[in-house]
Amino acid sequence: MLKIIILSMMLVPLCLIISAKWLWTTCLIYSFIIAIMSFMYMADFSGTGWAFVGPYTAVDPVSAPLLTLTCWLLPLMILASQGHMMKEPLSHQRTYLALLTLLQTLLITAFSATNLLLFYVMFEATLIPTLIIITRWGNQMERLNAGTHILFYTLTGGIPLLVALLVLQTKLGTLSLYVLQLLDPISLTSSTHKLWTATCLFAFLVKLPMYGVHLWLPKAHVEAPVAGSMILAAVLLKLGGYGMIRMMSVMEPLSKDIIYPLIIISLWGMIMTGTICLRQTDTKLLIAYSSVSHMGLVASGVLIQTPWGFAGALIMMISHGLTSSALFCLANTAYERTHSRSMMLVRGMHTLLPLVAAWWLITSLANLALPPLPNLMGELVIMTSLFGWSSWTIILTGLATLITACYTLYLLVTTQRGPVPSHIKSMEPMTTREHLMVSLHLLPLLLLILKPELISG
Repeated sequence: MLKIIILSMMLVPLCLIISAKWLWTTCLIYSFIIAIMSFMYMADFSGTGWAFVGPYTAVDPVSAPLLTLTCWLLPLMILASQGHMMKEPLSHQRTYLALLTLLQTLLITAFSATNLLLFYVMFEATLIPTLIIITRWGNQMERLNAGTHILFYTLTGGIPLLVALLVLQTKLGTLSLYVLQLLDPISLTSSTHKLWTATCLFAFLVKLPMYGVHLWLPKAHVEAPVAGSMILAAVLLKLGGYGMIRMMSVMEPLSKDIIYPLIIISLWGMIMTGTICLRQTDTKLLIAYSSVSHMGLVASGVLIQTPWGFAGALIMMISHGLTSSALFCLANTAYERTHSRSMMLVRGMHTLLPLVAAWWLITSLANLALPPLPNLMGELVIMTSLFGWSSWTIILTGLATLITACYTLYLLVTTQRGPVPSHIKSMEPMTTREHLMVSLHLLPLLLLILKPELISG
């Protein structure tokens, strides 16, 4: 486990000292080597369920796919950022790459931590590089406002979790995941236990984000540079789902008083954010709200606490991470050429860039869960487990799926079809770098069709 963490840490000084000529090439190759090495986490977990065990870090079938996704994303973020960062001064380029690498190191440590306090520290520490990336390299003046939103939402959710973990430490004497799974759940009075459970979950529901505490996410996505949007959509949101799965193994089954309102809000939020997507004109806002909608399904899958619910949530998190990251990449390639994110101004791309339209089509179909992609598998597994829990949920999940198909096709048709606007006189062709970036998002997604048990936990 330390092998990957130390390799990632050593990339930070490398970004700061290497000659300008080789900066991007070396960082890209180095991060690809780390990504390929991370495939070893998908090894056999027979026996204890843990592998690469150390005193503070280990990998199990739940954290392995998320770890590999985190490592896989760094080279893709470097590829995506190269276009707009080349115009910046060299010192800014170095700082930017160092921050991306630092963020990856913190995320790897968070996903592999076996001590809940170490996990909490890393969970909160990921906020710092994200905040700097959004507030320094964001696209518009609103970026400071977005930074304030993300800071206060995350910290407000996170501080009660720290108190809950300290209560757990006091009652049971340990925060190690190895030991906690073997101990009886903590004994508190019923009202205190409900409060403790709610504080444990609230931080993760804000990070996920659940409808109602989701307003920081669209702001952060719209203001962030492309790498910020990619890491937010693909990995940082998944920290919330992963934290919930981890805490569920510590708690006793949740009481109905807590679980019913949360599942109802999550399912209702899917429909609400889906309908918000239907009236968006900003490409990035639409993709950001679609993330909130998909994460609502993940939250409800985890909250019903069945093995199928957990497996479906994990499949959904991985496949959504790759799909939404690819969508942000494609939105960024259009933005870099037209300097507009408005779907009203950027139309008819199909005639100008036909191959890009093919990428848009594949990614959009993945977003609306076309069979046999893992996106569909995740949605079906969660919906089946929800239907087994309560047959009424089929109305909400079915409606949400229908709305998802509507807004994804709306995004595809609006940006790619129709006449080319008169103000677009010429368009630079898409570079090999950008084609490589999108294909490296979609290739794992297509290969996972062949072996979906890798990401089912």
